[in-house]
Amino acid sequence: MSQILVLDVGNSRLKWGLRGPRGWLASGATPNGEIGALSARDWHHLRRPARAIGVNVAGEAARVRVEAQLARWRLVPEWLAASEAACGVTNRYARPTQLGPDRWASLVAAWRRSTMTDLFPPACVVVNAGTAVTIDALDADGVFRGGLILPGMRLMQQSLAENTSGLRVAPGEFREFPDNTADAMFSGAVQAVCGAIEQMRREIDTNPATVRCYLAGGTAPEIGRHLKPPVEVVDNLVLEGVLALAGELGPAPDAPPLASKRARVIAPG
Repeated sequence: MSQILVLDVGNSRLKWGLRGPRGWLASGATPNGEIGALSARDWHHLRRPARAIGVNVAGEAARVRVEAQLARWRLVPEWLAASEAACGVTNRYARPTQLGPDRWASLVAAWRRSTMTDLFPPACVVVNAGTAVTIDALDADGVFRGGLILPGMRLMQQSLAENTSGLRVAPGEFREFPDNTADAMFSGAVQAVCGAIEQMRREIDTNPATVRCYLAGGTAPEIGRHLKPPVEVVDNLVLEGVLALAGELGPAPDAPPLASKRARVIAPG
């Protein structure tokens, strides 16, 4: 396999990874407002990839900016979209192509990991926790049943501060019984997201204790430590799914790129 540049253009930032025949070679993330610096700052030392493959939920302007950065290699990226079925996953969205391509890639990556881990894969919940939080249900047959979208933790706090007199966004800590406003706002956001995840676990299986939760996104570690196991944080779940959808992954899950932390299991508490 030649080198592949994999892209995940989210609402707030772009994540990328360079994949070679033996695994990930480099990776990074940049705010969407700085996409125009990728070619000169982040990619100037990279060899020309054979392919560029990605998903984009940030709109047309972000797509154009990314493609302009790839012009140095005379490379046109392949942008993926959701379909009715792929890589063992069936998409039951009312209109399958309207499912966000990042969510679709995450579902495919989660199913791939689950089938390589268990002879009889359990149902799982797939969470992308960024500017928005998506919580998607994947049953034990690999069928995506549907999912939730809610504001991300920071967005919840900002909205509350902007629309409530006398409140300000301040750093807070999680506490079971917050005794100050900053902690109350932060803890409320955490509990809202975790409550939605645990409820989805109960909806997808009569025994929620067996439902594995895969978490990705900037606030995934914070959320993961407050969930009941089994929980796995995979920093680059979307990138894994993009590679799988493009037919560029072998049968076994890979470690995340060198610049990110390893996939890790989060224990509650």
